[in-house]
Amino acid sequence: MAVLFHPRFFSVGIFQIQAFAAPKPRPRFSASAVNTRVDSGAAGKSGTAILWYKHDLRVEDHLGLNAASQHRCVVPLYIFDRRILSRFSDETLELLLFALEDLKKSLTEQGSNLLVRFGSAENVIGELVKEVQASNIFVEEEVEYELCLMLDLVKESLSTSSINGNNPEIVMWSSPFYDVKSSRDLPSSFDDFQKLKLPIVSPLPSPKLPGNVMSLSWGTLPTLDDLKEYVDDVTGGNTKKEWTSIKKFSAENLLQRKLRENRVLKPAELKEDNQQGSSISTTQRKKSEKSAFLTSQGSSVGGGSIFVLNALAAYLRYLEGTARDEYQEVHDKLRLAETREGASFQALFGSALLLGIISRNRVYFEAIKYEKERNGGFLYPFGYSTITVAATINTVVSMEWYWLLNLKGRKNEAGKFPIRIWRWKNYLIQYTVAGQEGPAILLVHGFGAFLEHYRDNVYPIAESGNRVWAITLLGFGKSEKPNIIYTELVWAELVRDFIIEVVGEPVHLVGNSIGGYSVAIVAGLWSSLVKSVVLMNTAGNIVPGYSPLSYSKDRRTSGAAWLGARVLSGYLRFNIKNILRNFYPTKTDRADDWLITEMIRASYDPGVIYVLESIFSFDLSLPLNYLLEGFEKKLLIIQGMKDPLSDSKSMLAMFREHFRGAAIKEINAGHCPHDELPNEVNSIIKEWVVTLENSCSNADNTLI
Repeated sequence: MAVLFHPRFFSVGIFQIQAFAAPKPRPRFSASAVNTRVDSGAAGKSGTAILWYKHDLRVEDHLGLNAASQHRCVVPLYIFDRRILSRFSDETLELLLFALEDLKKSLTEQGSNLLVRFGSAENVIGELVKEVQASNIFVEEEVEYELCLMLDLVKESLSTSSINGNNPEIVMWSSPFYDVKSSRDLPSSFDDFQKLKLPIVSPLPSPKLPGNVMSLSWGTLPTLDDLKEYVDDVTGGNTKKEWTSIKKFSAENLLQRKLRENRVLKPAELKEDNQQGSSISTTQRKKSEKSAFLTSQGSSVGGGSIFVLNALAAYLRYLEGTARDEYQEVHDKLRLAETREGASFQALFGSALLLGIISRNRVYFEAIKYEKERNGGFLYPFGYSTITVAATINTVVSMEWYWLLNLKGRKNEAGKFPIRIWRWKNYLIQYTVAGQEGPAILLVHGFGAFLEHYRDNVYPIAESGNRVWAITLLGFGKSEKPNIIYTELVWAELVRDFIIEVVGEPVHLVGNSIGGYSVAIVAGLWSSLVKSVVLMNTAGNIVPGYSPLSYSKDRRTSGAAWLGARVLSGYLRFNIKNILRNFYPTKTDRADDWLITEMIRASYDPGVIYVLESIFSFDLSLPLNYLLEGFEKKLLIIQGMKDPLSDSKSMLAMFREHFRGAAIKEINAGHCPHDELPNEVNSIIKEWVVTLENSCSNADNTLI
């Protein structure tokens, strides 16, 4: 655990070009539903505006509130909609209630209030527009696919409404970190983006709201128990609830207990105290009255903006001595959360940023203000003076980059696949899907790749009567790359949650390289989610007589890993073309310019160095024959026999010995047979799925 006991004179930030760009005053209002710049006066000062709160639970630095305040009357609204709530953990739900309570208080102090409603957003807003005769509905722009669908449904419901002869207008707004005119025109490379040296926009003060408060049934906030019951009620279905309960138990804790007992555990057999192994333990220090750790778990900063800003001040001042109890509490939590250098900021403040209790801009300027205080009003050009300042700025800059990158990907349809965004544990994950009916198939890529590595597999497999998903794992491609410790268990949990939350039914899991090992873990720990497993040149080993086993929980980043990742990064950028051609020995032309360019682009993304460090701490000690026990007849091995990374003949000999019922296909290809010889691999996978589905169907008929 990297504990920040000793100051470094300079802690180099990885985003220095933006960090030292001059701040620019924020425009009064920006961006509408048609992506045009709109002046606040153009939105109309007469009539009533509804301000729909989602992930922007504040009154300061709020473009939507500033624009809505120009109207004669403003109705702030929060909707408890399952499509929003189902994405939150229990702790985030608790933080949400604290944030809403503070927001309601802040609005009341300005002579306004917060309208609380339950139900689907399209129904609530459709009814409210008629009730208050609203001409505009202000709402923050989204990148997540399900939330974008929700916004489309709201627009559709309003298309038939007429207020004073006009349709109510949905006005999209976003809180720009940079002075960006349009995300469509931004480069996809972070390296090129840095060269633009865009100014960072200053936070807005809270606006003065109109004093006209309507006579409405404003509603009350629910208790946490009531909210959980509401979410469970609308989730519906025993199978869905059982699957959702699976997510409560981390792979690490489940695996440790499974190894101890040498058997598969059912969720009901586990106790709640075995929940997320990554959760931060609470300290024994008595909680301060000004504590920002308000939840029962006590691992995340929350409350209103004042609480969060106070906690941020404490975080930034970690190296300073203090007698303030609430500061000491933040410092205690920081030490526990600092699993690697700089990781504590995301761990402690990630949920507050997700809920929009404070904006990324405000966090950035608070960090810069403190940095100037430390340095006599100056900003050094070579880095930041404390690790906490560097962690704070690097995190918010990284979060903004991935939001812009995914917004650009969602709006641009020129790519081979329609890109969808899913949020997993506060992080943005890209995926695509093809096919309207048939068995569900999920494709998982290998290390350094992304969903487009299945560029010639997704549609051909789907066209044979399947529904095919491909995902870009956390840390790769254009998915987010946060400052965390990456492990094979992290990716296995991501795949598990994707099956539960996005696919919604058992899948045929297909994995290449480390993606193969990750899907093997999913099959071994959560077999009810998996119909079959297809391994293509998988990572991992087969070990005869594997019991008893041990599994290391210690994944701390060593000095050697820190140095090795940086050397490896430079080596890969300059040698990626030759490396890829070695991986494609039969058809070297498949290691084309597009693939090389995409891999180089990703290598400049913020956070990629943390992923490379994981190479030095992977634990592949769990043998495949242990993980896939019971899947012998539901296992397909596709092996590129010219793989430069492994002895394919020996590997297949071990598979044949220990997986007597498995299907094995030898391919005249290298490490990535699905991309080198896609037609051949597609035929094998399609035939496999048909055979297995028919076998299951015949078995069901026999039982009847």
